[in-house]
Order: sequence, then structure tokens, then C-alpha cells
Amino acid sequence: MPETPVLDRDRWTTALDELTDTYGGQLVSIELLDPAIGHQYEAERLPFSYLTYDAKDDVVIVAVGGQSSRYPVVLRHMVQHPKEIDVSTVDVPEPAVRVLDQEDTATLITFYPATSGTESTGPAESTEPTES
Repeated sequence: MPETPVLDRDRWTTALDELTDTYGGQLVSIELLDPAIGHQYEAERLPFSYLTYDAKDDVVIVAVGGQSSRYPVVLRHMVQHPKEIDVSTVDVPEPAVRVLDQEDTATLITFYPATSGTESTGPAESTEPTES
């Protein structure tokens, strides 16, 4: 991610709510970049639901799915006690948010246009009639 300024904590809720409004309906990937165990995907190009900061519980929540019959369940990834959030939306191929937790594990949330044709397909649906 290009060098981006870290958001002030008092802006986290507003900034993440604005991102939800701006990127609603797009696809999102959620990646964990852990210094101890490496790089892992939590979700790849699934429908974005929301991104928020809950100040009371000190947690960032990113949610995918829950908006269609294809992805009826909302899946949430939570970052407890985040210490940094930065947002990169200008002059980048894909807008992204980086959330850093207390153990320096970064959660990278990357947005993609819904028409990119790279949405995860999930399990194949059968078109065969079923017997009763």
C-alpha cells in the first residue's frame, strides 16, 4: 500500500462509515498480514456489506455477504483494540484500508468493482431436477 497518513482515532467511525457509503455494492478481499505466521486470506472478492469502528468495544468490524440469495449469510472479521487505521483511495488501482492491531498484525481490506468479473463463485449450484 502506498504511503498514507494514519487516521486520527477520533475520525475512525466517520471515515469507515463514509467508506461503507462509497463502496457499498462492490467486492472486497480481507487479508491478514501477520509477522509471525505470514499472509492469509479471510475472504476473496465477496460482496461488501459494511466497515465500522465500535468505540465502546474498541473493535473494527468488516462484513461481507448478507445482501443476496447467493451470499445470504453475513461474515464478519473483527480487529480487537486496533492501534492504527489508514486509508488509500487516491491514485491507487484498488482502494484499500489497513487496520493494525496491538500485535502488529495488519488486516488489509481491498475494494474491487462489482463488475470486475472476478467475484468468488462459491459452490456450484445443480440444475438437475430432484426426485421427491
